[in-house]
Amino acid sequence: MASQRFGFVLVLVLVLQSSAREPIKRPPTTPVVESKTVRARELGIPFEGAPGKFNSITDVPGVEVGYTTLISGEGKLEVGKGPVRTGVTAILPRGHASLNDPVYAGFFSLNGNGEMTGTAWVDESGFLEGPIIITNTHSVGVARDAVIAWRVKHGAADKTGYWWSLPVVAETWDGWLNDINGFHVKPEDVWHALDSAHGGALEEGSVGGGTGMICYEFKGGNGTASRKVEMKDETGALRSFIVGVFLQANFGRRPQLVIAGVPIGKEIPGEVYKEESGSCIAVVATDAPLLPNQLKRLARRVSLGLARTGAISGNGSGDLFIAFSTANAGAANPEPLTHSVQTIPNDRLDPIFAAVVEATDEAVVNALVDNQSMTGRDSHHVEALPHDRLREILKRLR
Repeated sequence: MASQRFGFVLVLVLVLQSSAREPIKRPPTTPVVESKTVRARELGIPFEGAPGKFNSITDVPGVEVGYTTLISGEGKLEVGKGPVRTGVTAILPRGHASLNDPVYAGFFSLNGNGEMTGTAWVDESGFLEGPIIITNTHSVGVARDAVIAWRVKHGAADKTGYWWSLPVVAETWDGWLNDINGFHVKPEDVWHALDSAHGGALEEGSVGGGTGMICYEFKGGNGTASRKVEMKDETGALRSFIVGVFLQANFGRRPQLVIAGVPIGKEIPGEVYKEESGSCIAVVATDAPLLPNQLKRLARRVSLGLARTGAISGNGSGDLFIAFSTANAGAANPEPLTHSVQTIPNDRLDPIFAAVVEATDEAVVNALVDNQSMTGRDSHHVEALPHDRLREILKRLR
């Protein structure tokens, strides 16, 4: 009987421990997003440029995105217990099918009060050699280590026979809503985001790494958008490329917010905190054949898209951007002595620059519109951007 009682207690303890990390909102296993609400264009907000099929970074062929969303608890903050409002986002540049084929990439820091690991080697080598992870500020370390473990399990040594990885892991601070010092992101959360990454339509707003984020003192988080770019080649034939932007929006004061040229933030007064304490991580993807120095130039243009929405990149903001191209597959393979790669001349880049600016602008607004209000630690409440008020203001002031 004593052994039976001990077995029952052990089972009970295991059940309680396993349930303590619930609920975890799992991302869809297919591109269909059943929980999708309303995106900015569906409210009639005018944007420049033509989007791709999903108006998402996943319009770039091969790009896959996955989430793990951690939401549990309510009320008073108990460090280590919650409330939990955080998560992980994973972006695979060439998808699961080509994990060991690096992409040309470039990095830019608009304001460096933040972290994006691995970028010293991106700058030095011109290659992004694995997935991009975005999470909260205090989970960068565990996420970085988890990516290395995942790559060891799913990949192989590089072409020179070495096992090594310098993962790109970025962060923004979600401590207003989340028990950020409770270290709730675990390796299995990173692995789930990586394993479940998919193409097609994406959830936006309070999911993945964007779960606990705040943008212009409305509920922020993840936003994405894309643009089709058509350019004539030397024969006069049109070639079409896609530029996609994904961002984790966690920046700005309410009065700064501008949508479609209208000062929306000044028309909907409100305050969450006394000074800006957020950041923005942006990922630009394209299938246009570009070299690393050109991709750094694309990453810089994210700044102009953020500025359209009113961002000033304050002192406390970590505004870090990375851009990559899925063209020129196999360019990092050391076996051939030389490689022939394609690129678009600098004098032809303006339409691609414009696409980055336009998609960044729309991605920020999507993060605000495709979202819901949230209450987190210590009953801190952040309202979502109200759709009816937004429509009314745009109609009145445009």
